[in-house]
Amino acid sequence: MRLFTVDAFTDTPFCGNPAGVCILEQELSDKDYLKIAQEVNLSETAFVVPTGETFQLRWFTPTNEVDLCGHATLATAKILFDKLHVPNKVLEFETKSGILKVEKKDTVLEMNFPLGNLEPVNEPDLLLEKFLNEKPLSINVDKDWCVLELADEDHVKNFKPDFGLLLSYHKKIVVITAKSEHEHYDFVSRVFGPAIGIDEDPVTGSAHCYLASFWAKKLNKSTLVGYQASTRGGVVHCEIVDNQRVLLRGDCVIMSEMLIDWSF
Repeated sequence: MRLFTVDAFTDTPFCGNPAGVCILEQELSDKDYLKIAQEVNLSETAFVVPTGETFQLRWFTPTNEVDLCGHATLATAKILFDKLHVPNKVLEFETKSGILKVEKKDTVLEMNFPLGNLEPVNEPDLLLEKFLNEKPLSINVDKDWCVLELADEDHVKNFKPDFGLLLSYHKKIVVITAKSEHEHYDFVSRVFGPAIGIDEDPVTGSAHCYLASFWAKKLNKSTLVGYQASTRGGVVHCEIVDNQRVLLRGDCVIMSEMLIDWSF
């Protein structure tokens, strides 16, 4: 098994979101996937198995499997293109979220992901107001996700979350976001998921499936740039296509490689 660590959504080492990428010759058990993810101990570890012209791809946090992960998909594509020298111009991954495609375009990678659709919640939520220490401009949800719109970019950047309080909330992943005043970005965000073993995710591709949809409607534009304001920080370029898909663009830096004997 070849195991890589990759910083995704950045062109600078020690920035962006680190992911593990395991290149396998055959599938392992879910128990083994979880053990490896716990050993790697990053927010996500991707497991990829070649299946002819396509690749089977799964993602695990240190505590459980997830249905969609953007930064680990980007990291996997970087390894397949730059380390395994896969000749395909477009990579196709079979995942729990359907077929995902990644294309190499000059110096960046472009992922084709499903566009997220949020539903507004009109009733106030006292737990969320206590978590934020203010009333959000809007609460928007879908499945395990909750996106909270704040009035101020600085509040997003300087926010100090109470993860214990968040564990009692019924949604597993909470995103805070605000319109950016920076000339190079349209919006800023941060992503918290203590319920899935990730207190704060540095740069989250899957969150931008929702954020791109949310801000495209508010700003009336289909091409946007998001900055995720974690300690490491990262930039995600977003483009909505046919109101159904979103193209997420970014770069990666390969940080390390190990060869592991899995015969034990």
